Amino acid sequence: MDQSSFSVTSYPNRSGSTSWRVTGYLGDRRIRRNFKSRQEALTEKASLEIQALQEASGFQHVVTRLSEYQVREAEIAFQRMENQTASLPELLDFALLNYRHPSESQPLDVAVNHYIESKAKEFEQGNLSEPQLKHITWDLGRFQRNLGSLPVGQIRPERVIEFLESRNPSLKTFNNQRGILHTFFKFCYHRNWVIENPIKKVPQHRIRRKRGQAATLSAEQVEELMRFFEDYENGQWVPYFALCLFAGIRPGVPHGEISKLRSDAVCLETGTIHISAAVSKTREPRKVDIEPNLAAWLAAYPLKTHPIILGNFKKRRDRFRKRFDLSHDVMRHTYISMFVAKYRSIGEAAIQAGNSESIVRRHYLDLRSQEEAEAFFSIYPNRRAARP
Repeated sequence: MDQSSFSVTSYPNRSGSTSWRVTGYLGDRRIRRNFKSRQEALTEKASLEIQALQEASGFQHVVTRLSEYQVREAEIAFQRMENQTASLPELLDFALLNYRHPSESQPLDVAVNHYIESKAKEFEQGNLSEPQLKHITWDLGRFQRNLGSLPVGQIRPERVIEFLESRNPSLKTFNNQRGILHTFFKFCYHRNWVIENPIKKVPQHRIRRKRGQAATLSAEQVEELMRFFEDYENGQWVPYFALCLFAGIRPGVPHGEISKLRSDAVCLETGTIHISAAVSKTREPRKVDIEPNLAAWLAAYPLKTHPIILGNFKKRRDRFRKRFDLSHDVMRHTYISMFVAKYRSIGEAAIQAGNSESIVRRHYLDLRSQEEAEAFFSIYPNRRAARP
């Protein structure tokens, strides 16, 4: 029997009137319903045939306030989430929380440009160093090239992690790049381009700090270096090396403290070097005590006639970099380690060098003996008239 077929038949009542009956099968259920009029029976027959068709095709007959268009969208949504474990309301809550219409968000390249412009203003105001600006620009440029013009509001933590791990970086590099992206997305959050900073869900690697040993020069190596530069180019290089070795001024050129230090900040009368906030790498001013041997060097080769930084500095300095093993910050490391060895004061060394006590303790403690430190601070120029 055709289970989707229904018939309407009439039958007489004892009273002499006629009633109408709808019979058939809806699935496995037998249907037998009576009606007073033929029109009512035909209406029921049509309704039952629709229900039968729906059941045969997988359709359901429900009462809803949704329009036909909305019902179709709901069907598409359930078809697309067929293999999802989350429910439709859960996915909808997530979308409402994180989705940003393109008119409300910003493409990544536009957002990056706005952010770099803001950082360039910080650099102009002296609140950001040139190396920091270059590093931020380079990292965010690579991030933008990797993700394209995707709206920042649609960037998920998984994409960020994939980017950060793409070059197999060290844990420290991973954390540094994560920090740059965190600040960038914080900038976007304050402009309502993102609902939430995705970097909050990007784990930061925990790095076990080990007590390291900073690379330093021995007192013998320092003396050899200073003797060489006394005779080299009429002693023009002496102030640079003396200030870096015997006062721990950060030696980088063109962005280190030594590049920004003015000659009038070095005062032999008071025995101090004033490192202003504008000069200091940490943006915190400090005063460095001039050791007697440094005073002698600066008196023998005064800054009025011997500028701290010479022309074409980097290219000329590279000529003797290897000869004296002048790796990055090795002169500053030498000063701090010798200072700690001589005075046995981590706190004072931190004040003089502009470091934290924890950094001094971790990297500079017990690198050099007190005897070698005494020899280091006893290196004077050969111009005996300059020696106190």
